[in-house]
Amino acid sequence: MTTDSIHPTTRVEERATLTPKLVAENSGLVALNLGKSYKQRPVLREVSLSVQRGEVVGLLGPNGAGKTTSFYIVTGLIKPDYGTIELDGNDITGLPMYRRARLGIGYLPQEASIFRGLSVENNIRAILEVVVGHPDQRETRLDELLAEFSIAHLRRTSALALSGGERRRVEIARALAA
Repeated sequence: MTTDSIHPTTRVEERATLTPKLVAENSGLVALNLGKSYKQRPVLREVSLSVQRGEVVGLLGPNGAGKTTSFYIVTGLIKPDYGTIELDGNDITGLPMYRRARLGIGYLPQEASIFRGLSVENNIRAILEVVVGHPDQRETRLDELLAEFSIAHLRRTSALALSGGERRRVEIARALAA
């Protein structure tokens, strides 16, 4: 068995045979052989993943394994040194973060990402104002998201007053609004 220092539990041969399968079987998001170094120190090497449309994914691993870097590359927050990112068969590696968000790629970090000084509805509306052009469509989408995450009764509540679970539901609604 051949292993490497960044992926000690994954056989190199397994990764090599996995890549073509990802492309052939996936019509959603495919990241192929992503790599990133900081100050000539590799922090991510040949990472590949696939996510079907509508699928929700969590990435688990020890500190320093490259989880956050992988998500940052997929969302466009940072550029990979090598590798490609495809969405529905289209190469989006060079697209900026805002364009990827408009295509439906979102990232919900572990730390809180809510505007604490705004109400629940204004937290979601702030995102909708950027991505949905017509005011009537924004309000319709806002109502849909509030209902979908069972937070309609909290719409005028300040984010500061929310429980951890309520805050997380607002964060997810905001991510889906993008």
